[in-house]
Amino acid sequence: MLKNPVMPGSCKILGVKRENESEYTFRVETDIRPAHGQFLQLSIPRVGEAPISVSGFGDGYLDFTIRSVGKVTKEIFELDSGDKLFLRGAYGNGWSIEALQGKHLVVITGGTGLAPVRNLLHKCMDEPGFVKDVFLVCGFKSEQGILFRSDLESYRQHFKMTIFTLDEDKIDGWDVGFVTEHVKNIPLAEYDDDYNILIVGPPRMMGFTASECIKRGAKEGSIWVSFEQRMSCAIGKCGHCRIDETYVCTDGPVFNVLSK
Repeated sequence: MLKNPVMPGSCKILGVKRENESEYTFRVETDIRPAHGQFLQLSIPRVGEAPISVSGFGDGYLDFTIRSVGKVTKEIFELDSGDKLFLRGAYGNGWSIEALQGKHLVVITGGTGLAPVRNLLHKCMDEPGFVKDVFLVCGFKSEQGILFRSDLESYRQHFKMTIFTLDEDKIDGWDVGFVTEHVKNIPLAEYDDDYNILIVGPPRMMGFTASECIKRGAKEGSIWVSFEQRMSCAIGKCGHCRIDETYVCTDGPVFNVLSK
């Protein structure tokens, strides 16, 4: 009997970590093993479902860092360890590991955009030589919105360069300003065209940041972005996420700027 590609399965929540006032990380028990950058559909019966990227995975579990912004996510926030959450997936095309391997890696994130690259950054720490080095720029709106504080400290220790910035707040060890203002600090000229740039965050942030990178000499073919917008069925059938001839759920969520 063929497996139904849109049938969710019931999974137990192993733990819930409060990252800040509006974003929690849920660890869910499952044998699903996604590729870096893929997403799953999380659901609650008779409430609905939402596409959520994977912020971490290991043997027997997946992590989802969720912002409470709608009906489904608000209901998920009412759940706790031992409760059930329904999953289906993983879906979409993630980061091209082959394209990244052995090159310089620049990662620029805004807000919750750090979540879809978190496990990839851990791979870079855990596997020396996977990439030549990492230049990381993480931006948050305010101090209250900072995610993965312990991870950020690990990134400072392991990566060649890290810039952590807040839009307006001033705190020790952090810069002030939008991530676009720090693109000028990325030594693209030293990379000899042997690099990739990953940009994840709100659509406007990704657009402005990609434009600033190109303005500073980055090749369009070296820039990758990730979208989670407008997805519904996740298998390219409903057309809800279709933009012209592109289906975000199946052709993405990761896109190369040159291809679009």
